[in-house]
Amino acid sequence: MKRMHVAVNCTDLEASLKFYRSFFGAEPTKVKENYAKFELDTPALHFSLNVRPFEKKGVLNHMGFQVDNTEDVLKMGDRLREAGLLTIDEMGTTCCYAVQDKVWVYDPDGNAWEIFFTKEDSEFESAGEQRDISLCCAPPAPIQIEFGSWKK
Repeated sequence: MKRMHVAVNCTDLEASLKFYRSFFGAEPTKVKENYAKFELDTPALHFSLNVRPFEKKGVLNHMGFQVDNTEDVLKMGDRLREAGLLTIDEMGTTCCYAVQDKVWVYDPDGNAWEIFFTKEDSEFESAGEQRDISLCCAPPAPIQIEFGSWKK
């Protein structure tokens, strides 16, 4: 196998390209009116964006990349913040039966990405209540804040 392939639908190709250029730190290898493709060597990933209508309720939980150590998590978090992307840091969290350090970021269509390092296995799925699986493997959803007029 040469590369893993992931294709995601998007609503705004230009906004998605801006995000993924920053996220991957690379330029796409192909851009068309309704399509773009990144072919990355490190990690070995063939990633495409397809402009298609869709409901934002799919079965996809999140995507991510495992790195070698906490320092790599921190470096990636710094690079993403320097690129203007909003990150959510979770250091020393218990998730998916492992203790992990991770950074989360969302693309313009709400797809969650994590950069993570697994420090050790855990007997527990998450650090919260045993039956609350919403605490595991998904960051808190981004909150959209709209500012209105202060005048009455």
